[in-house]
Amino acid sequence: MKIIKLKPICFCILFTFIFSCQATLDKRIIKLGHGLGITHPVHEAMLFLAQKVEEKSGGKMVVKVYPNQQLGSERELVELLQIGSLGMTKVSSAALEGFAPTMQVFGMPYLFRDDAHQLAVLNGEIGKNLLLDPEKYLLRGLCYYDAGKRSFYTKAKPVDKPKDLAGLKIRVMESNTASNMVKSLGGSPTPVSYGELYTALQQGIVDGAENNAPSLYTSKHYEVCKFYSIDEHTALPDVMIISTKVWNSLSEQEQQWLQEAADESAVYEYKIWAEATEEALSELEKAGVTITYPDKEPFREAVESMYSALKVQQPEIYKIVEEIRAVK
Repeated sequence: MKIIKLKPICFCILFTFIFSCQATLDKRIIKLGHGLGITHPVHEAMLFLAQKVEEKSGGKMVVKVYPNQQLGSERELVELLQIGSLGMTKVSSAALEGFAPTMQVFGMPYLFRDDAHQLAVLNGEIGKNLLLDPEKYLLRGLCYYDAGKRSFYTKAKPVDKPKDLAGLKIRVMESNTASNMVKSLGGSPTPVSYGELYTALQQGIVDGAENNAPSLYTSKHYEVCKFYSIDEHTALPDVMIISTKVWNSLSEQEQQWLQEAADESAVYEYKIWAEATEEALSELEKAGVTITYPDKEPFREAVESMYSALKVQQPEIYKIVEEIRAVK
């Protein structure tokens, strides 16, 4: 057998290669994909989460963030989590209802009395139970992010009362609850991927959409839609979720690092969200967007039928509504 003699430089290269491979093997890497732009405050919160994970683990654990739908649309990302091909994603609770039905409770319009009521629910037993409920669908909630309150923005006219939505095609997320809400108010719900919405607005595929102020501003949808009617019909939280396949592969220590980092990122996100909302409204006004604050009562009355239907058709979800309303 012929023995190959390696030169000293070859030994160096081989040692470096082996060391690099071992370093990669020793480091736990989790990919986090989402559909928001890099200027969005929720993206900043995810970078904060990644930073905290690396700090807590001493570099043994890394979360790599991929924004702008680099790894797929919101639905595609959730499906990747279910098969374990992706570690984490941020998803709206509205989109999550298609995978975990109990999440649809958050899409019920005018569910929360005020911000304090919402926080008490999310940070309490109800919120924690809802985070873990998707585990049966291979998804585990880590924390909630503030996503503000959703209101209508339109191209041709403001939405000062429900009848102003008549004949308008309004973009909604892939959510039955969101679709039913727009129908109850007199509009025509049209599901469109968030990444395709700007073009859909430009081309007249939809006449408007509904979202919070930071999203309207960072997405530049205000370049097409010059009317923002702050009716605040829903207060849908975002949810940071992880594949149960990935979660179960982590050691207890790694799970602790990740959960602590997620909790701290949520506190940070609430702070920067408030700042981003104030800034967004100011910038929207400078950009020539007409911002109105319609009377909410006609909107509340128009969607009350959704609660009546929910009580009959999905009593288990309606029970959660009653529990939420009972929180002081």
